[in-house]
Amino acid sequence: MFEAITSLFTKPEPLANHDPKLAVAALLVHLAAVDGQMSAEERETIKTTLMEQYGLDEASVERLIKEAAARDAEAVDFYNFTSTLSGMEMDERINIIRMMWTVVFADKENHEMEDNMVWRVAELIGVSSRDRTILRKQIGSAS
Repeated sequence: MFEAITSLFTKPEPLANHDPKLAVAALLVHLAAVDGQMSAEERETIKTTLMEQYGLDEASVERLIKEAAARDAEAVDFYNFTSTLSGMEMDERINIIRMMWTVVFADKENHEMEDNMVWRVAELIGVSSRDRTILRKQIGSAS
C-alpha cells in the first residue's frame, strides 16, 4: 500500500525506449483531439507530417498513431512525452512545435485549447515563446 501511495508522488519514467517518434505522435494525437474531436483533416495531417518527418510508409505510420493514441490514453500529463524530447537539438524541438502548429491549423481553426497545449509543450521542451509565436504566424498564414 505504501508503494502505491509513493507512486502517486513520483514522476513517471519517460517512454521506455525513449522513442521520439512515439512521443511526437502522442503529442500530435492529443493535440488533434484536445478541442473535443479529431477532424479528418487533422488526422490526415498527422499521418502526412509523421510520414514526411520520419520517412515512414503508411502502414508504419498507422501503427505509430495507434500506439501513440494508446500511450496518450494512459498518460496523466505531458511529462512522459516531453522528457523524451527535451534533450533533442534545438532545431529538432522547434520542428516539433512546427508540426504541432501544422496540426492545429489543418482544419483552418485555432481553438484556444490547442493554442494552450502548444504553448505548454513548447515551454516544457525549451522552445522560446518568440520561436513558438513566429511558427504560429508562419503556419497560420499559410493555411
